[in-house]
Parts: sequence; C-alpha cells; structure tokens
Amino acid sequence: MARLKLFLPLIIFAALALLFWRGLSLNPQDMPSALLNKPVPEFSLPKVSDGETLVKKSDLPAKPLLMNVWATWCIACRVEHPYLNQLAEQGVPIVGVNLKDDDAEARRWLEKFHNPYLFSVADREGKLALDLGVFGAPETFLVDAEGVIRCKHVGVVDDRVWQTKLQPLYEKLQNQTWGEFSGELSDSLLSRCQ
Repeated sequence: MARLKLFLPLIIFAALALLFWRGLSLNPQDMPSALLNKPVPEFSLPKVSDGETLVKKSDLPAKPLLMNVWATWCIACRVEHPYLNQLAEQGVPIVGVNLKDDDAEARRWLEKFHNPYLFSVADREGKLALDLGVFGAPETFLVDAEGVIRCKHVGVVDDRVWQTKLQPLYEKLQNQTWGEFSGELSDSLLSRCQ
C-alpha cells in the first residue's frame, strides 16, 4: 500500500498529461453548434454605428445572410476582414456582432478597414455571443431567410472556407426553402456545418 502512495502522483500526472494531449489534438472548427437548425436567439442591442439605435432579431433581412462575430482586439478578425469586404462587394449580406468591444474603437476600425456589414450590433456584455454558443472571435453563422442558423464556422472566413463550406449552402438557400434544400443536401455538404 505504501508503494502505491509513492506512485500515485505519477499516475495522476500521466492521466492529466493524456487528457491534455487529447485536448490539443481536437480541432476547434469541428465543434458542433447547439443552435444548428434553430432560430437565431432573440436580441435587442445597439448599433455600433451610433451606440443608441436598437436592433432586434426581427430587423435581420428576410434573406440568407452571414452573421459574423468580430472584435477590434481579435487579431484573426483583422486577417478575415478584407475577405468579408470582398464578399459584401459581391452582394453577400453580412450582419456583424461586435463582441465585448469599445464602440468608439469599433467605429474607428470600420472607418479604417471599411465596413462590410449591413449593420453591426454592439454586444458589449457578450450575451448574444453566449446565446449563440460562441467560443471566441471570429465565428460566422450562415442564417437562412427565416432566421434559422444553418451553418457555423469557427475561425477566419477566407476564400477556401467560403468556396468549400459556406458558398455552396448559401447559394442553395438563396432560391429554396429549407425543406427543399435539406432533401437535396449531400451528407458531405451537411457534415461541414456540424
């Protein structure tokens, strides 16, 4: 029994090291969204542009769109931002969720790097992000015309992510109802949004 006590710290260390190693091998982009195929949560938040005008879920356009969680303190958001500008120039509607940021800083960011958003809400306390199941910025959701989340992407949206993951779903959602869409949806396409 005394010998077992000598090895107990080593056993605990080995178990913790195994858990840590397993955690490092997981891909955060593979994390499923609990809100997949559920409506965008209700919200009422001020616009970043003026800090006072409240925007609600009902103000989302009744068409497929991207909902992008971003922040000025997020380095990856700076990498992603030029591509979001390109998508906006191509006519892809994007709504921003500015996460736990200073409104004045966010306005300066959008003036300096251009504004790809139809509007961006100031989620100062992070409640909407929490309701969306956001782990950090950037995260992007593909929302259909009825306000239902159909896909979630954790990390930077770039040309590869757009072309292989989001664009095929976005294009199908533009002209079809979800029932028609899901009937045609291949398993490989759907698995990219789990």
